[in-house]
Amino acid sequence: MTESPAPAAPEKKTLWQSLKPFFSRPALVMILLGFSSGLPLSLIFDTLSVWLRTADLSLTTISYFSLVTFVYSLKFVWAPVLDRVGIPGLTFMLGHRRGWILASQVVIMLGLWAISTMNPHTQLGLMALAAVIIGFAGATQDIVIDAWRIETAGESDSRQAVMATATAWGSRIAPFVSGIVPLMLADTLGWGFAYALMAALMVLGVIAVLLAPKEAEHKVRPIDYGDAPSLPALEAVEWAGRLVLMFGAICLMGAGLTANIDLFRFAFPTAEIFDAAKAAWTSRTTGVFWQVPAVLIGLGLIVTACLPLPGKLTRPGAYLRQTFVTPIAAFFERYENLAGLILALICLYRVSDFLLNVNGAFYVDLGFDLTTIAGVRKIFGVVMTIVGVSIGGITMTRFGMKTGLIFGAVVGSFSNMAYAWLAMKGNDIAAFSIALAIDNASAGVAGTVLIAYMSSLISKGYAAQQYALFTSLYALPGKMLASQSGRIVESTARSSDAGGWAISFRPLFSHLTPESFAKPAAVLGVSREALGTGYIVFFTYSSVIGVLAIILCIWLNRLPQVLDDDD
Repeated sequence: MTESPAPAAPEKKTLWQSLKPFFSRPALVMILLGFSSGLPLSLIFDTLSVWLRTADLSLTTISYFSLVTFVYSLKFVWAPVLDRVGIPGLTFMLGHRRGWILASQVVIMLGLWAISTMNPHTQLGLMALAAVIIGFAGATQDIVIDAWRIETAGESDSRQAVMATATAWGSRIAPFVSGIVPLMLADTLGWGFAYALMAALMVLGVIAVLLAPKEAEHKVRPIDYGDAPSLPALEAVEWAGRLVLMFGAICLMGAGLTANIDLFRFAFPTAEIFDAAKAAWTSRTTGVFWQVPAVLIGLGLIVTACLPLPGKLTRPGAYLRQTFVTPIAAFFERYENLAGLILALICLYRVSDFLLNVNGAFYVDLGFDLTTIAGVRKIFGVVMTIVGVSIGGITMTRFGMKTGLIFGAVVGSFSNMAYAWLAMKGNDIAAFSIALAIDNASAGVAGTVLIAYMSSLISKGYAAQQYALFTSLYALPGKMLASQSGRIVESTARSSDAGGWAISFRPLFSHLTPESFAKPAAVLGVSREALGTGYIVFFTYSSVIGVLAIILCIWLNRLPQVLDDDD
């Protein structure tokens, strides 16, 4: 790692200078690519589950379609291949990244069109196969779009901020379209028409690929086999062993990242034992203590499968090590002693957001009906998230990445206090709308800043692998801490009623509306004021823990800049 002298503070730009890059050709293309990236996942899981349920399929059958989310969680596994391998013809005409983007988009369109022609009663197996293919193509599209975005933005933090903001705009709008429009059309025009229309909307992504600026020549690092002899028969056996180990590791990581062990059903002797294991694996309070070790063990097994054989250099070992291990090692070599701090910041930056896994229950506990919750979420969820994304992008382009990083960490952490205020207000639609607006806007800011920051860290030639790994693993600490969210609320509520330290919060609830916390408090066996206290303590805790990210931001911003990595 080479350090440069402390840089001068960036010149403050005018508002127009900050906004102008968002109207550039690459940014407008990136909005369409972001939309194309965000469209498929909902269509093969959430929206598809609604279709299957309206066709009277069982919840057990529908739940198996959740397995398609495995591929999105494991993008980093085949990302190195996308860095190294081109597509004959398309790579020559469009370039390495755009060729892969177009190919994946064609597969997604064909897959969605195929689903639109199927009957879930008679062709369920084919629908499942199509969903898996769409999932793999959609995850592949994500990988290469991210790599194209990072490489197009280049070394400029400002350009990385613009492109990150543009992709966030598109990817935030897409799930709203794919989650709402098909439901609106299904009753009158049928599910087949709705899915055919979604397939047609993927043309927007194709247009973006054709309009995208020509990318720089993609240089593939050659594999150095050293003195390893070519022994085809032995290499075939070695490849088979390594790939079997990698496949098992991938399944284990997928089970941890998606909290689903259905792929391992075959390993249990009886259905009862499997059901008991599944209950432990998916438990809200203890499941994470199985899931996170599974991810870490699986990652370790993948690394093991890619390492050379002890004392012997082989061609499969050299290929896998330089394809999968070298990109990760390059990150640690580039940043040396800062690598650990950077990874800690990435994993902690949005931990306050990930802790809010009890929010749905919180809204119900306040006494809001489902229609009200859906209405407020629809308006303030999408709109305010887009507003937050815009604020995050403009902050970075006008004041710089460092300022944006700290700003995102602050609003991402302390916005949770809006929910503590809502807990005191009770069943108040205006307060609910304000709290949700603050939370979604801050999530938009923090999410956009984190995308830009992670993109700025990528080493040349390893964009697909390094960024895919960041996005696959950065939520793990939040996932572990979130498993205890409900326990914190309930234990604090009981402590408050028993005269514990939290009793001092009870006067804050003197003006609660009658329906606020009434039913859940009765079920839990505590007073309404005690349950409200539990929520206040939890939301305060979720904000305070985010201070760690703020400290890391300030610490890293005070350290010398890292110069460009060598090719």
